[in-house]
Amino acid sequence: MTSQTHTGSCACGGVAFAMTGPLRPVIACHCTQCRKTSGHYWTATSVPHDRFRLIRSDTLRWFRSSDTVERGFCAACGASLFWHPFGEGTMYAAPGALDGPTGLAIGEHWFTEDAGDYYRPEGPPPLPDPAPPARLDCSCLCGDVRFSLPGPAGPVTACHCTDCRRISGHYAASFDVDEATVDWHDRTGLAEYATPGGATRGHCLRCGSSLWFRAPDGVFSVEAGCVTGPTGGRLASHVFTGEKGDYYSLNDGLPQHGARE
Repeated sequence: MTSQTHTGSCACGGVAFAMTGPLRPVIACHCTQCRKTSGHYWTATSVPHDRFRLIRSDTLRWFRSSDTVERGFCAACGASLFWHPFGEGTMYAAPGALDGPTGLAIGEHWFTEDAGDYYRPEGPPPLPDPAPPARLDCSCLCGDVRFSLPGPAGPVTACHCTDCRRISGHYAASFDVDEATVDWHDRTGLAEYATPGGATRGHCLRCGSSLWFRAPDGVFSVEAGCVTGPTGGRLASHVFTGEKGDYYSLNDGLPQHGARE
């Protein structure tokens, strides 16, 4: 890839950044931490520190997710943006947050054994578990937000709209829930972001994990990645594929709906 400079931002614009190429081929990470923070699974490209620049950092927060790594996110909109290993001299950033075509492609899948039960890293999703969970326990990565709801998850919808890609860092995957059935155990860290389109998104203010989405008409959906353990669901369709990123392909054979209504 050339030395072209790519700019990017979170969904609300409180964090903006630039990366000067060549950019590393995209890594797709299916580990539990990345799935908790992004709401599905996370992707990243990277550059050395001297080719990364923060343009705006008004709402940027960092969460130390292990002894060796910190994760950067927007405290206002909950966008999962950066993964920074200490002492490596490299900054990893979500290609879903980049402006315009990236010219990249997914080169590696990491921790595929930790992938959610509702999808496969590549190819058609697995069949639902014949003995699905009757109750789903959900939480952010740090545990400041915890709730449960009736299981199983059922059909999971993947959304490729620009907002979902900037928030998740890749693309979102969620399932509809009757909000009245949600049993909240801890909302200490819960933050809400009102989108320009009239929807509301919930995320954790401490670790940035994406948790739920409430549409303008009140339909409530939970991010599949925040479920601890099996969901009992199955990825069923893709929406807003006309806005999907250029660095990945949809090869699972599921229905695709491209345009906004």
